[in-house]
Amino acid sequence: MARALGLDFGTTNTVLARATGGSDTQSMAFTSSVGTTDTMRTALSFMKDPLVGAQALKVEAGQAAIRQFIDNPGDCRFLQSIKTFAASALFQGTLIYARRHSFDDLMEIFLQRLKAYAGAEWPAEVSRIVTGRPVQFAGASPDPALALERYNAALTRLGFPEIHYVYEPVAAAYYFAQTLKSDANVLVADFGGGTTDYSLIRFERQAGRLAAIPIGHSGVGIAGDHFDARMVNHLVAPEIGKGTYFKSFDKLLEVPGGYYANFARWNQLSIFKTTREFTDLKSLVRSAIEPEKLELFIDLVEHDEGYPLYQSISATKMALSASDEAEFNFAPLGSAGRKTVKRADFEQWIAPDLARIEGALDEVLEKTSTAAGAIDKVFLTGGTSFVPAVRRIFTNRFDAGKIESGGELLSIAHGLALIGESDDVATWAA
Repeated sequence: MARALGLDFGTTNTVLARATGGSDTQSMAFTSSVGTTDTMRTALSFMKDPLVGAQALKVEAGQAAIRQFIDNPGDCRFLQSIKTFAASALFQGTLIYARRHSFDDLMEIFLQRLKAYAGAEWPAEVSRIVTGRPVQFAGASPDPALALERYNAALTRLGFPEIHYVYEPVAAAYYFAQTLKSDANVLVADFGGGTTDYSLIRFERQAGRLAAIPIGHSGVGIAGDHFDARMVNHLVAPEIGKGTYFKSFDKLLEVPGGYYANFARWNQLSIFKTTREFTDLKSLVRSAIEPEKLELFIDLVEHDEGYPLYQSISATKMALSASDEAEFNFAPLGSAGRKTVKRADFEQWIAPDLARIEGALDEVLEKTSTAAGAIDKVFLTGGTSFVPAVRRIFTNRFDAGKIESGGELLSIAHGLALIGESDDVATWAA
């Protein structure tokens, strides 16, 4: 019997791990129509299944959801990064083939698919699940109590007897601390898709056991997805009408910028497609000064180009981590979708986000009265930690020898599983 599962329900990827005895952990493997993997994209796709019945839906998750969406353009409803809606009181659900699905419905469906993909690997009995949560949820006015209420609703339906929550950077720190040879003050910076979280923890070995004394936490709802949005805003939005005008009686008015905020959040495009706001956008075409740009905007949304756009943006961002410039290629824009991007420009675009990320670091150090020199180890986890401008925030403050990274996709889930195996799991609760 597996005593505990660790669930890292991430904005971009989800990982489940279980403790296998002592300090050993194992990622759960998921086998779907596209192969076997130990990480799953936090994505869902829904498509009518005529082989089962007119009302039946074929539901896939992760990479299989992406494949179903790509293979059936126009016939498939695709959702991704659903975690970004967890703490939003404004998100009351989305229509999928005329049926409204709440956040907890979507989370439950996603986890049920993972359970099905795990097959026999899913333990027959689990005494508890330990789930990660960000220090600061994503969104303009996040409600953490609402988010945990929604998490609880979904996880309870899966039948877990005990449900615990631990800050994601605390779990990463616990996983990392297994390798410490001496007592240490550890700062963990966890860069997710939607949030950046910090935890400062004192780890000590007491009678052969690892003990942890939390010192402080901070977080901000800014991370990799915001960097993506900045790139979309500068590279794509002007080509689809941002900054253009439409006629209203005898006045010229600018096309509302809110439409482009929706577009820049590529994970929200599938939901934007079903809103009154999108209907209003389509009505502007007749009075637009440059209607062809708005028509292109509408085509991109109606043809579900959010995921291909994400792939193009992500590839460019990754290339800029290794080179001073990179090529952006997004075929649906035609010749306007081929541009050279300089790292210096990218860093200028994300400067406001970098300032907030650094501000959250200042916060945890200041409110705990901890000097940079008192930090023994700095552990960076998450894909955004590879962005050179992000790493400079840390190399400018801490000795390079203190900074480590690794386990970008697995450390949180494995740390959660280890915490779940401990007798004092409640002391880690967020």
